[in-house]
Amino acid sequence: MQPLDGADLPGYRQVAEHAWTDDHGDVISLHFFDLPPDIPAPLEEPVPLRQALAHVTAGAGGGLIEADVVQVAGLPALRQVLKVPLPDRPSGLAFLGSYTLPRAACSAVVKVQAFEAGPTGMREALVLAELGPEQYFLAHPYAPGLRGGLPFHRADAPEYDARFPGHPLTRVRTALAHLSGTLRADPDFAQLPPFTGPAGRRTRLPGWVSKRTRRDR
Repeated sequence: MQPLDGADLPGYRQVAEHAWTDDHGDVISLHFFDLPPDIPAPLEEPVPLRQALAHVTAGAGGGLIEADVVQVAGLPALRQVLKVPLPDRPSGLAFLGSYTLPRAACSAVVKVQAFEAGPTGMREALVLAELGPEQYFLAHPYAPGLRGGLPFHRADAPEYDARFPGHPLTRVRTALAHLSGTLRADPDFAQLPPFTGPAGRRTRLPGWVSKRTRRDR
């Protein structure tokens, strides 16, 4: 089954049956997982859902920036934006955005990946210099006692996207916003029984968010 369609964006070119890229090297891809969704709580319970997702992402060495339940293609979807270190490099981050449309026994995912290149950390350094450390670093809003992973800080806030239009985090959010209005769901997928909660499996990051995250070539 290919449950979603309509992922192509202006400036992106198709490089595989369900994958597109642009001149930045950003990648959009569509996926179907014929397994019960690995989501740690029902979508109707945002507090435990966000808390669990923040801990899972930190445990894998990354940082959860945003997690929200939205409507995509007429279906409830989990929207996530997160950051992970680029492997095999002393600095630099990959920013990953996704919509997961879970059903009871399967899920569809649209993923956006964007990578830092050249000098890294400029957005963070400029905002830190303006605010100072006390206002810059924040407790994670979804899990205030969270330890480990990448820090939660003000530079990742959407309010700074307009100042840094070329930053990979800005590009991920821009792509997600466009996709939310263009994606279409296959009627057969939309009619499947809905996701009502986890099936008891141990929650972990999806396979596309791992130490193997790399720049697609």
